[in-house]
Amino acid sequence: MTLCLLLIILLLAGIILYQRKVKKEQDDTIQYMHGKIQAIVNKPTNEKVLVATTNPEIQQLLIAINALLDDKQRVLATHRKMEDSMKKMLANISHDLKTPLTVVLGYIEILQLQSSINEEERQRLLTGVHAKTLEVLKIINTFFDLAKLEAGDANYPITKINVCEICRKNILSFYEMVTSVGLNINISIPELPMYALGNEEALDRVLNNLLSNAIAYGADGNVIGLTVRNDETNIYIDVWDQGKGIDEYHIDTVFERMYTLEDSRNKSFQGSGLGLTITKRLVEIMDGSIQLSSIPYKKTIFTIALKRMMY
Repeated sequence: MTLCLLLIILLLAGIILYQRKVKKEQDDTIQYMHGKIQAIVNKPTNEKVLVATTNPEIQQLLIAINALLDDKQRVLATHRKMEDSMKKMLANISHDLKTPLTVVLGYIEILQLQSSINEEERQRLLTGVHAKTLEVLKIINTFFDLAKLEAGDANYPITKINVCEICRKNILSFYEMVTSVGLNINISIPELPMYALGNEEALDRVLNNLLSNAIAYGADGNVIGLTVRNDETNIYIDVWDQGKGIDEYHIDTVFERMYTLEDSRNKSFQGSGLGLTITKRLVEIMDGSIQLSSIPYKKTIFTIALKRMMY
């Protein structure tokens, strides 16, 4: 009987000692994890919390903590990228505003200082002031349009739209400009109406941006085109040219803020770098997508995909 009690006491003592050991190991592990997490949070690092443990609960906790640290790194990377993008955007916009405003100031100084200027010259200078003022307003409006789109304040109600009709209207509005610079137009739009989920005003602006770019940056290919096609679920609009194209290196970044097509295409044209970003945001508002493919001097195609409506 005494021997049994002694064995029980020794067994209980062993269990207590084991539990204390396990608890100490867990406390040490948690303390290490706490210190490591604080160190990772307080300084920019890609480190993870790595602990050798057989405790399944701590293993699950480590998986969750490292997942959160991964998310933190992604958020920080996105923040840095947006910060750099905003700095570039502000620098470009400041430059774009400075140029026409300097011209306006020059015109005004001439008008002020040269009192004997004739009426014809005065009107020429005033016309220049007016044109440059409109240019400044366009830059400012473009900036605020993007700000509204990214803040979700733009009002583009989604309805059933006739894609073929909208495309015809837009390509016809560019017809005189295209022919005046000696470009050919290749149009392939079905006669029968094709309906999609979208917004006519938004699609008008998207097409305006893409056609303007095709004319400005693809003129050396002597042709621009617009094609409307479909499959069972989508309607596709291709706006294309056969100009210099866009370097493969730039294709993944072409829709980012402040990317300018002159970086990889025609350096004689300058833009705010917001047009294609606005274009992508408008397409996304219509629950569509836009893609780019480019083979220099063969075909550069911007393809819009919108959800097809059959009723």
